[in-house]
Amino acid sequence: MSNVPVLEVKDLKKHFPVRKGLLRRTVGHVYAVDGISFTIGEGETLGLVGESGCGKSTAGRAILRLIEPTSGTVKVLGRDIAPLTKKELRPYRQQMQIVFQDPFSSLNPRMTAGEIVGEPLYVHGIKGRKERLDRVAALFDRVGLRPAQMSNYPHQFSGGQRQRIGIARALALGPKLIVGDEPVSALDVSIQAQVINLLQDLQRERRLSYLFISHNLAVVEHISHRIAVMYLGRIVEHADTRTIFTNPQHPYTEALLSAVPVPDPAIKRQKRVLQGDVPSPVNPPSGCHFHTRCPYAVARCKVETPLLREIAPGHHVSCHLR
Repeated sequence: MSNVPVLEVKDLKKHFPVRKGLLRRTVGHVYAVDGISFTIGEGETLGLVGESGCGKSTAGRAILRLIEPTSGTVKVLGRDIAPLTKKELRPYRQQMQIVFQDPFSSLNPRMTAGEIVGEPLYVHGIKGRKERLDRVAALFDRVGLRPAQMSNYPHQFSGGQRQRIGIARALALGPKLIVGDEPVSALDVSIQAQVINLLQDLQRERRLSYLFISHNLAVVEHISHRIAVMYLGRIVEHADTRTIFTNPQHPYTEALLSAVPVPDPAIKRQKRVLQGDVPSPVNPPSGCHFHTRCPYAVARCKVETPLLREIAPGHHVSCHLR
């Protein structure tokens, strides 16, 4: 592996203004991503997990600059891309791609599958039509589609096939980093397994790095080398996959894992049901964001924000009690 991480995120924040009234004055902010940090090495997968609304997808889009981050640094192959202009960013676009959650709405219904996969090649200056067609045909073959299907439109494919088109499009420019924004959650379980296996095969072949965003812990356990757990815009626990699943240290991680179904009726797992609803990201709780639902919260948790500390080699937790 290279010494320079493929992706290095430090103190990334994305706050959306809340505007009201006739003059659209800013009356507050949605703290969607509130200071997250992590790295991803070459050929590595980091799973980013948490409940819906915790800021996972916003983080992925801010890293790719599909939306502009409020502050923080995002280094791709050692270069901070956060302050770059659109023109300066263009070469780095080739190194980072995204596979979206919905394989239907992310594909242009007026373009053939071949045109969709070949569009990045055209946009980035690979102009020879013959070269483009040959490369698109090879990509179709690699993701499990027939090159003869290049002339079909998105509505002529199944959901799993459409997601394969999305993966082929992401691979077109030979990126180093792929952000998967819940890439299998809209698919049937049997198709999910096929797509996950395809992603793993591609990773081994091409030394790809993945930021795999999901709320499905079973899928994340299967594909990820390390896992970061997000709650209300912050990372509360970060460790290798085995440690997260066998020795979770944050109460929120414990609650998430207790909700994962066990495929054995003889095993009775004690469920930790979280009290209350997820607080609003417009007005998050003071101190530790999780203290309003935490069964172990003490007075300190309500006023002092816990730092993400390393409690064991490679195991970081944001909790006053650890």
